[in-house]
Amino acid sequence: MEERLQKILASAGVASRRKAEEMIKEGRVRVNGQVIYELGTKADLGKDNIEVDGNMIQRKERKIYVLLNKPKGYLCTVTDTHNRPTVMDLLPNWGVRIYPVGRLDMDTSGLLILTNDGKMTNNILHPARKIDKKYRVLVKGIPSEAKLNLLRKGLATEEDVFAPAKIRLLGKKGRDSQWEVIIHEGKKRQIRRMFQEIKHPVLELERTNIDFLSTKGLKEGEWRFLKKEELRRLLGDTREKRRPAPQKNAAVAPRKRREGKYGPLGKGTY
Repeated sequence: MEERLQKILASAGVASRRKAEEMIKEGRVRVNGQVIYELGTKADLGKDNIEVDGNMIQRKERKIYVLLNKPKGYLCTVTDTHNRPTVMDLLPNWGVRIYPVGRLDMDTSGLLILTNDGKMTNNILHPARKIDKKYRVLVKGIPSEAKLNLLRKGLATEEDVFAPAKIRLLGKKGRDSQWEVIIHEGKKRQIRRMFQEIKHPVLELERTNIDFLSTKGLKEGEWRFLKKEELRRLLGDTREKRRPAPQKNAAVAPRKRREGKYGPLGKGTY
């Protein structure tokens, strides 16, 4: 779509619209090799080669942030060589290439974030963040406390080491049992492998939460855009700002002693 050059430059993050107009007047902008001086000149960034000071301008890609409640039977990938259903089949085409943040197995349902923002992807997946993921897990039989404690303390197998998990009983279904499991790692088929190791294979698996996000209000197969406040929290912008260092020789007021007592912390079982 054709737009005025100054608008294209501003949208691409080159400069403000007023500064872009100055660049055009100064002859610093070329379209398809031709120097442009006219402010009313239009171009199409998708078709025309636009340069500023000899540097080619790239379109600033619109960022997309999607929260999807994935049903079973869909791969967490963009394409599949065997033509199997993927999570992309559940979403509209926004004209930009988005990717799943982490993955869920084809036979696992639940919450999934998709985006084209690499910064947010790294924030969520970076091991140092230790973002909790909560699952509802139906397993065969009823594991003993001794076996569950192996998972709670952290499990080492011949192939891998799993960090401690928080586990809480949700209920029993006949001879089987359903559990809430919280982990912060995202290793391949992790929960299935953990319960397989204690001889209680997983029958059904659903991810209900990623940090503060949940499937509440989202039926299987439904999606929504993430809200600004949710993005801010996922990007880690809620951390406390550092206090400025005190000026040299500046007088420091004595701290006031806090009154009152703190009660004991609540205890929970996972």
